[in-house]
Amino acid sequence: MEALRDRMAANLAAFPRRALEDASLRRAAVAILVSPTEAGPSFALTRRALTMRRGAGNYALPGGNFEPGEDAVAAAVRETAEELGVLVGREAALGLLDDFVTLGGHLVTPVVLWSGEPVTLAPDPTEVGHAWLLPLSDLDHPEAPRREPHPEGGNPILRMFANGQWINPPTAAWLYQFREVALHGRATRIHDVGQPPWTAR
Repeated sequence: MEALRDRMAANLAAFPRRALEDASLRRAAVAILVSPTEAGPSFALTRRALTMRRGAGNYALPGGNFEPGEDAVAAAVRETAEELGVLVGREAALGLLDDFVTLGGHLVTPVVLWSGEPVTLAPDPTEVGHAWLLPLSDLDHPEAPRREPHPEGGNPILRMFANGQWINPPTAAWLYQFREVALHGRATRIHDVGQPPWTAR
């Protein structure tokens, strides 16, 4: 696990990430939390509660809007605690991926978090319907990513395999870039990934 941590940290440090500034968009962060499990190195994935006003039932990474005075790391650490009951500090952040604009009007920064010790998920039922720790090997599914035609003729929609499902952007886009950059050291962009129209709701 320590070798994996060092490799991911080095890959993220070498990646010239795309940072954006747009005052018209709401700033948000998502966390890609990596920790050891009996199945090997794993990442946390959630499915939003069906009672959520936005994104009900969608696969998601823990995350949300910045609170006053926060940066991406602080927001990702806080949201991980609030949504999953997992407490980590700023030192858990290995690096950031590209800023990404969602159809819902958010400017999102993905933050890669590391726990050297196994974690226990205790999801908040008001936000999270289900939560899993899934093997990183899921992300290297031989057919991933899948690119499918956009229903409105835009850029193809990229889908990634996780938890036995083919999940949609934006979560799929973040997991794809995480795989490419952090795990394999390949500088890969995702700003042109198509997003399903219903993700704007």
